[in-house]
Amino acid sequence: MGLFTKITAAAIATALTAGVAAAQDPTFFRIGTGSAGGTYFPIGGTIANGISAPPGSRPCDEGGQCGVPGLIAIAQSTTASVFNNTAVQNGELEAGMAAADVTRSMYLGEDKFEGKPHDKLRIVANLFPEDLHLVLPKGTSIESLADLEGKRVGIAQAGSGTQVAVLQMLEKWGITRDNIDEAELNNSQSAERLADGQIDAYFYAAGWPVSAMVQLATTKGMELHSFSDEDLAIINETIPAYIPSTIPAGVYEGVDYDVRTPAVSALLVVSSDLSEELVYGITKALWNDNTRTLLDNGHAKGKQITPDTALDGIAALGVPLHPGAERFYKEAGLLQ
Repeated sequence: MGLFTKITAAAIATALTAGVAAAQDPTFFRIGTGSAGGTYFPIGGTIANGISAPPGSRPCDEGGQCGVPGLIAIAQSTTASVFNNTAVQNGELEAGMAAADVTRSMYLGEDKFEGKPHDKLRIVANLFPEDLHLVLPKGTSIESLADLEGKRVGIAQAGSGTQVAVLQMLEKWGITRDNIDEAELNNSQSAERLADGQIDAYFYAAGWPVSAMVQLATTKGMELHSFSDEDLAIINETIPAYIPSTIPAGVYEGVDYDVRTPAVSALLVVSSDLSEELVYGITKALWNDNTRTLLDNGHAKGKQITPDTALDGIAALGVPLHPGAERFYKEAGLLQ
């Protein structure tokens, strides 16, 4: 019997008391994701599907929804990490997907968020690694980030974790908004502008394969910058949450080489205002067999979302688990 099956069996006695209203009284649960051309949006949609069990739906054991009874979860497209964490803090979203480095800085009120702690942020799970893609036109290359000086560069949209991290990285190579022509664009917009020759490069952190880049690679073509080990070490020292990673050759058509790049974990974050029972039920639904099937058959990154890696790096991050999630992991034997 697999871990998901064991978890479901162990928790079934409490499944009907997950802390939401009865099936006749729906509970709406908004999950902030990212742009439609990235990874957060499809993964967020899969999670929303997995944890939902709308009023009137067939029971799980009869082939119906296996989520939290009465819960209607909705994935909303947003500008990603910073927006999502702010909205969770302010009660405008119940949950959001966000990069680990941004979540830490916002929770503690550090760096760009100095003096503005987002103390209501709580973690449900580590989801998957987000690899930083530095996309270039087909047939072009750069030696280092310093070569972007004077170029037209997409730095991701305002309110995204990618933009916050990229600006910190660029500064180490002497690049600021003053010596590049920066474009604040989402992933789909960036790919379109690169294809049309309106920008020379763009950054985007997301779990591969990224749909907008798949389309770009198969139409106009593209290159990905592979960082040197020395540059990866500088980035890791600057932003410890970004660690060396690899986008394998062949992920994107025409990119037939391994790409060395920094990556950061994507998290599922909720508000401390949510009840322990509700978040316990959501966490349990996230890791049941039905959601496992949805993740395995959805976006390619879904296969990397597992209970075995759900707590990776969380203890050192400095942002607490939600008590409901903590309770579930302890009952499942995943946390002491």
